[in-house]
Amino acid sequence: MTVTGVQWQEFLAGLDYPVSREDLVRWCQENGGGTEMLQMLRALPAEEFATPGELGEALTTLA
Repeated sequence: MTVTGVQWQEFLAGLDYPVSREDLVRWCQENGGGTEMLQMLRALPAEEFATPGELGEALTTLA
């Protein structure tokens, strides 16, 4: 199953930016994110994301 953009938006709502890849992985683990979500977050190309849009772009390239 592929994680959709809407699923990402709902799951990552409430994050404070900028956010690091490490913080995203921790957020996912603490909030019940699935294995696929964790794998995608660990594969993100940047170490930090300044805005939700920047993070969304990076996630889109992985899908």
